[in-house]
Amino acid sequence: MATQRIIDFLATRRPTGPCLVVDLDVVEDNYQAFRRALPDSAIYYAVKANPAPEILRLLASLGSNFDCASVAEIEMALNAGATANRISYGNTIKKERDVAAAHALGVSLFAVDCVEEVEKVARAAPGARVFCRVLTDGAGAEWPLSRKFGCVPAMAVDVLTHAQALGLVATGVSFHVGSQQCDTQAWDGALADAAFVFNTLAERGITLTLVNMGGGFPTRYLKDVPTAQAYGRAIFASLCRHFGNRLPETIIEPGRGMVGDAGVIKAEVVLVSKKSAEDANRWVFLDIGKFGGLAETMDEAIRYPIVTARDEDRKEPCVLAGPTCDSADVLYEKTPYPLPISLTVGDEVLIEGTGAYTTTYSAVAFNGFEPLRSYVI
Repeated sequence: MATQRIIDFLATRRPTGPCLVVDLDVVEDNYQAFRRALPDSAIYYAVKANPAPEILRLLASLGSNFDCASVAEIEMALNAGATANRISYGNTIKKERDVAAAHALGVSLFAVDCVEEVEKVARAAPGARVFCRVLTDGAGAEWPLSRKFGCVPAMAVDVLTHAQALGLVATGVSFHVGSQQCDTQAWDGALADAAFVFNTLAERGITLTLVNMGGGFPTRYLKDVPTAQAYGRAIFASLCRHFGNRLPETIIEPGRGMVGDAGVIKAEVVLVSKKSAEDANRWVFLDIGKFGGLAETMDEAIRYPIVTARDEDRKEPCVLAGPTCDSADVLYEKTPYPLPISLTVGDEVLIEGTGAYTTTYSAVAFNGFEPLRSYVI
């Protein structure tokens, strides 16, 4: 949300064009909230959420570890002050040469979800530790992550058995319950699956030690979400239910929950129009859209809070769209967005909760628009 520091920055700097402003104080508060909520879990910040160097340096100084999806992200984390033993290569889809490059940089913890990926890691990073990602259904998430990543628990048993046979260290299981997961109980079924894999492999003489519980922790958009403490209580109860007194090491990978509410995008109204005299809804065009960083409005999955200086005026539903010459660049049409009837060309709007998954989704030069500029304060 727009902190006073962000409001003051925009008022004094007056940046032109759309831009994201991130308040590091909020990031630090979120980190400490996760630390208190799950004190026995290692925090691996999901770098893909927002890889701004200032954010990575702050989190490295606070003791965070880092979940990286590429060699470039690994190098970002190292440049921010993290050591290689605080980094996991969490992408299950990796080129073999990238596995080798990560291993050469000292990274020794890799995600896999099939025997083919295990074989790549065994060749390129001999002796490395691997955890296998299991499928989840993503129920309750506003941005589900099911199907593309992971395998069924029975296959995870075979994947980790194969890893051990090839000289890798079968370390554990991972899962992701879906981004912007608002159900605190969503981790329970996945932890049951993890326990199944642990127990089955124990019968084969392979002792797993780690459960990577992924991200999914939400940020507040238009609706209130549970606190980090509420997630912590629910997750710990599920761990005890499924693992008893022999709790494994655990990892969490907050991304959106770490930086989402720390950022605000300042945008401008470019045009307000109708498609016909009888059109029930105005069209409001902003100077930012799907290709400028708001890709998560796809299918209207994420509905951002939008604040204007005219919010005391009467509001009516409108279609909200971006500025590019692409018909897909419409943010909210299926469920029109209520905005002040007095909103007009040149008015600035603040799009809140945009600290995560915006700058890295911004196209380089689609239609000639520059990538979303970012300021970290």
